[in-house]
Amino acid sequence: MQMNPNRDTQLCMSLSGRPGNFGLRFHNHLYEQLGLNFYYKAFSSQDLPGAVGGIRALGIRGCGVSMPFKEACIALVDELDASAAAIQSINTIVNTHGHLKAYNTDYIAIAQLLETHQVPKESTFALRGSGGMAKAVASALRDGGYQNGVIVARNEQAGRALAESLGYQWQAELGSQRPQMLINVTPIGMSGGPEADQLAFDAETIAAAETVFDVVAIPSETPLIVRGRAEGKRVITGLEVIAIQALEQFVLYTGVRPTDEQFKKAVEFARDGRNSVSQVHLPPILPASKDLPPQPTNRARGSHASPHSQPESGRTRTVARSPGAHR
Repeated sequence: MQMNPNRDTQLCMSLSGRPGNFGLRFHNHLYEQLGLNFYYKAFSSQDLPGAVGGIRALGIRGCGVSMPFKEACIALVDELDASAAAIQSINTIVNTHGHLKAYNTDYIAIAQLLETHQVPKESTFALRGSGGMAKAVASALRDGGYQNGVIVARNEQAGRALAESLGYQWQAELGSQRPQMLINVTPIGMSGGPEADQLAFDAETIAAAETVFDVVAIPSETPLIVRGRAEGKRVITGLEVIAIQALEQFVLYTGVRPTDEQFKKAVEFARDGRNSVSQVHLPPILPASKDLPPQPTNRARGSHASPHSQPESGRTRTVARSPGAHR
């Protein structure tokens, strides 16, 4: 990837307990393809207040926030967008002249995927997990009209609190229930983790389901997704989630919305380091409804954004409602 940084280059970054390469490759690929004078770098930190203070002090334009920082960052920013305030979990920080505003593009991604995959709203569901990402998923389900669900979490305090806040039931284990949609929002099945080869739900429960949704993105074909595909289920992958939430972050940082083709090429490059779309299986992207923060005018010298990209002018459209719309 060719970079010609200069004193005007805008920096964006991510904070994660286990930094990966997807976001870095996705954003930098689009910056280059669209002629934007930006650069993206992934970080971890043992000093979260210092890291967020650095975003403000150094003028870093944007920061993606991953586990375990999604809730801890709230006290360190100046303002919460509605997408983050209702959930009390963030995954994006935008810095506008030292003012840090936090968003939750995970919520936007989940809401879009439920619609584009046409998951029936009358589906019963079980969501395994109770952390910051589980809040985003459960809130999108609630706001999308999915009324009959159970939060499955071994942490009773967190699981019960999440369930009760959204009108769902809590259980430590799923037991004999056989819901129509299964959603994993835990590290089960994640590469490099202690449960990398395990299923988030047992084989009988998967066999009885209609939809299998795994938020784990690495690998995109988790044991749960592999099993769901083999049994002919409707599947929604963590790759789709991470790609759409990264797209919405990109728009917030730059004010430019790539085309579907540019988006799919960026996902393929981020995943495999190639510029082909032959292996990317993603639903059409749906523009998100947001009041965008003021955008820097910061194109690389001598370059121009693709004539097919779509500059955003203050507002984007969406099918996803702000979380909390149906409390």
